[in-house]
Amino acid sequence: MKTATAIVCVFIDIGGVLLTDGWDHHARKRAARTFKLDWTEMEGRHHLVFETYEEGKLTLVEYLHRVVFYRKRAFTGAQCSATAL
Repeated sequence: MKTATAIVCVFIDIGGVLLTDGWDHHARKRAARTFKLDWTEMEGRHHLVFETYEEGKLTLVEYLHRVVFYRKRAFTGAQCSATAL
């Protein structure tokens, strides 16, 4: 018979209350403005795939490919990361 393992930690997400709102609409607007993306188009594409991303069914790279890099851009994903720092 297996012995039960005690739960020592529970991780939960309570919508930005503990840390930040993360990739909320304000952050997406700043990204659109910074990288000269069409806000309406980006927001529409975000809403099509974000739930799937949050469920772990898309990687971050796949999410960005569908929302930003679905067409050629004047910048790369690596440049976006460097700008965000």
